[in-house]
Amino acid sequence: MMEEADENRGAGPAKPAAAGFREAGNRRALRDIRNLVGARPYPCAVTKSKSGLDEKNPIFETRRPVTRKFAASLAKSQPESCVERTNGRPVLAPIGHERRNKKPADASDCFRAIDVEFSTDHDLPLPMVEEATKEMDYDELEEVEMEDLVMESAPDIDSCDSENPMAVVEYVEDIHNFYKRAEESGRVSPDYMINQFDINEKMRAILIDWLIEVHHKFELMHETLFLTVNIIDRFLSRQSVARKKLQLVGVTAMLLACKYEEVSVPVVEDLILISDGAYSREEVLRTERAMANALSFDMSVPTPYVFVRRFLKSAGSGRELELLSFFLVELCLVEYEMLRFRPSLLAAAAVYTAQCGLRGFKHWNRTTELHSTYTEDQLLECSRMMVDFHRKAAAGKLTGVHRKYSTFKFGCAAKSEPAIFLLDGSSSSSSR
Repeated sequence: MMEEADENRGAGPAKPAAAGFREAGNRRALRDIRNLVGARPYPCAVTKSKSGLDEKNPIFETRRPVTRKFAASLAKSQPESCVERTNGRPVLAPIGHERRNKKPADASDCFRAIDVEFSTDHDLPLPMVEEATKEMDYDELEEVEMEDLVMESAPDIDSCDSENPMAVVEYVEDIHNFYKRAEESGRVSPDYMINQFDINEKMRAILIDWLIEVHHKFELMHETLFLTVNIIDRFLSRQSVARKKLQLVGVTAMLLACKYEEVSVPVVEDLILISDGAYSREEVLRTERAMANALSFDMSVPTPYVFVRRFLKSAGSGRELELLSFFLVELCLVEYEMLRFRPSLLAAAAVYTAQCGLRGFKHWNRTTELHSTYTEDQLLECSRMMVDFHRKAAAGKLTGVHRKYSTFKFGCAAKSEPAIFLLDGSSSSSSR
């Protein structure tokens, strides 16, 4: 084998191994593509000639790289019509630019022309824009500048949790943007009670006030209470319920919410016991199936809880503001008329009202406004209703929320002074 290699080496250059290489003899190496001025173009029907070169463009004969000296020589060799001047310095014009604006010599050339010039001998109407521009005096034209519509972005409030994997800082904004878009799906009509024949708003308030006490007794999570109330309202908006079964609906809704939110779920027997044995285990499980089917097993709805947490973080809250905000929101859970407010607006109004109550004047900082997307004026109506509920919380028959937040565990938030000045619109100052 070595001897054959030596013989071949002395026989001159080796021939191509395949016929395909001979057929592609006019192909250019990759290193020659677009990196040398004067390199011949690829063979095509327009540029190909018998000799393989474009005789009209002798510049294609050379294969020198572009240098400053070579570019200057090209500029000198071209006609004066091809050289443009900028600040007295010659600038090389594109090759063939003198032919670009030339009219076709005959009809056959018209098929190769891109821009066709129509004759202006005919009295054709000008387009409306051109006609208007023709009549205008260019000295009277004014420069119109578009207004910069730059939306102010919300300040970053999650950088402090960058080391906490449970805070999901990477996509927490996406989560809350989704909550804002999806909150309508979890809402009910604010007048759904007109379709109930045996229950009314007062019975609903009694049920929820009792469930708040049960929730507190079982030491369940905040999320469970808000989801329980949401399940009750959504079910009652779809299904008529007899008065004697209303408590069963409430107990079953709490069982469903616990299964969705809690780690340790109360057993059915505990819920029957807390209901004073009014219902059997079979009734609870049958009602659970009916409620889950009526709601299409959809328990993933944004409640005011998730929004309160987010807005408290944007407000830089302390423990006192947090407890007072949740006290105001839970007061609203009992009230049927508060269903007409979106969960996010309800949460923002609770934080705003709590801030006003603690500070003694109107306060709604820019960071919280950007994260909540609600201005102070948009919150005033809901906030004034909360102040009224706060003022009357200790009176009347439904005092479950007031008793709960009057304990030391909840910082005696119910005993704080309500922001009465919001009711008449008076305030000492407004901090932005």
